[in-house]
Amino acid sequence: MKKRVLAAVLATMMAATMMAGCGKSETKSEAKKDSYTIGIEQFAEHGSLDNCREGFLKGLEDEGIKEGKNLKIKYKNAAADMGTAGQISDSFVSDKVDLICAIATPSAQSAYNAAMDKDIPVIYTAVTDPVSAELADKDGEAVGNTTGTSDKLPIKEQLEMIRKMLPDAKKIGIMYTTSEANSVSAIKEYESLAKDYGFILVKKGISTTADVSLAADDLLSKVECITNLTDNTVVSSLPTILDKANAKKIPVFGSEIEQVKLGCLAAEGLDYIALGEQTGKMAAQVLKGEKKAEEMNYETIKKPGFYVNKKVASNLGIKVPDELSKSAVESFDEITASKKTEK
Repeated sequence: MKKRVLAAVLATMMAATMMAGCGKSETKSEAKKDSYTIGIEQFAEHGSLDNCREGFLKGLEDEGIKEGKNLKIKYKNAAADMGTAGQISDSFVSDKVDLICAIATPSAQSAYNAAMDKDIPVIYTAVTDPVSAELADKDGEAVGNTTGTSDKLPIKEQLEMIRKMLPDAKKIGIMYTTSEANSVSAIKEYESLAKDYGFILVKKGISTTADVSLAADDLLSKVECITNLTDNTVVSSLPTILDKANAKKIPVFGSEIEQVKLGCLAAEGLDYIALGEQTGKMAAQVLKGEKKAEEMNYETIKKPGFYVNKKVASNLGIKVPDELSKSAVESFDEITASKKTEK
């Protein structure tokens, strides 16, 4: 509440100053700039977040804001390290960028904390639970000069799909980072729903990527399948998990299209390029002076899609039910290499 009150007082003071200096309030069109500088802070390097960044730039371009024309991009990757994320956020604030795009929950929290008193809007994406991350209140309204898009998992649909794919499975495993608010929130929902589909949920918490290998060995010894979160540390190490799971013929279910391409069996998940586009359009409204970030509720993509890798199904000896095959947004007949981007 204090943050919103402070923002309101500052806005009133600024408006009064502009009126005194110009004799009239500044119109939205007058507030527009000829060019913009955006800092993009991405918490980790993996396909989901890379796609968010790609979609974000496309969403901006659709609104007439194009890199190399009227847009300068400063891109930095935190390599899944919170300390680095803080340094990146501080550097963007020091550079006085026009807007920060924060990709993933830890980066969103870091950017918000760094920019909250600096009049720099933060537009986030791939934040599973903005309320738990303290970026929005329970009604979805911004708690400061920040808004964006949520990649909240369709957990009910995911569990329903897994049950159809594995009718006899009893134990389902999840690995997650105990310090990621988005993962903790998703785990709670999995716990509340797993029993409705006849599953016993087996959790394995980790702190860093160094924990993944041993955690995967332990988890795979206890379950018949693994379902993947949007947990950044886990997703960054997905190839390691898949190698170990494939050796034991245990299916891994992903949370979005890139993970299915990489070797997960299937997902009721999101299209992160589309999510990024949606975020870019929101950022364009802020840059153009059409809306303030603090005036915009966070948004979600309403309908998940089913993605399946038929090559993985064949390798594991699993038959994909006809009803799922027919409903697939995309099916893949090969396993692709891990997607890499320049840092």
